[in-house]
Amino acid sequence: MNRDGDRPAGLGLYLTGEQPCSYLPARQARSLFVDPLARLDGAHYRWLLAQGFRRSGRFVYRPACRGCRRCIAVRVPVAAFAPDRAQRRCARRNADLRIALRPAEFVPEHFALYRRYLATRHPDGEMAEGDANDFCRFLLDPWGGETELLELRTAAPRAGRLVAVAVTDVVPGALSAIYTFFDPDEAERSLGTFALLCQIAEARRRGLDQVYLGYWIEDCRKMRYKGRFRPLEAWDGQTWRHYGRGAPLPTPPADAARRSG
Repeated sequence: MNRDGDRPAGLGLYLTGEQPCSYLPARQARSLFVDPLARLDGAHYRWLLAQGFRRSGRFVYRPACRGCRRCIAVRVPVAAFAPDRAQRRCARRNADLRIALRPAEFVPEHFALYRRYLATRHPDGEMAEGDANDFCRFLLDPWGGETELLELRTAAPRAGRLVAVAVTDVVPGALSAIYTFFDPDEAERSLGTFALLCQIAEARRRGLDQVYLGYWIEDCRKMRYKGRFRPLEAWDGQTWRHYGRGAPLPTPPADAARRSG
């Protein structure tokens, strides 16, 4: 097996129709996705991650929008990563939290926090009205490999209070950050950033090579923060390119941006 896993044999790929983009207004989006009935394991999924794919529930996909390449797959090279000043402050703010890993299984406490998070952060999103079954399909459905839940809880004064859950896929040589939800009343903690710092630290503890962050989108405020984790590697459709601290991340060609939407 090579460093990025084995290419799945006979892998079926399908292209969706166009629909309104979830990240950029007035744009149309479509995706290339893997046959959801295909039998994947961690090694195959690692290969797909290395080709810019991403997982959501049982679906493994990557953007294939006409004339737009603003969704850029990014990953952190774990051995080289060093937190910047703001990330170090974030770690200090959250030094009182306890970190634990548990299997990907339904926990009512997790679902209650997820609903609170969506109601505050994404009230108009398509998942805001979802029930427990939707939650499980989105974050807990088995896909052929291993998924873990990273819990963040207070130590004091309200010991054991759940403040965040980071859903994490485990593949050979890497972790993939799937989704993080957190207590909206704890916004000053920057728990999304802290959860990623925890995932990077866990990957380093295990001797893994990368943490995949999903898609960085410069023009989307909710996705822009990923560009602050440096050094960072970005997929250009052919290879992963390295970007050190302070180096501008790639932007799509102007003609592609004009044709999209």
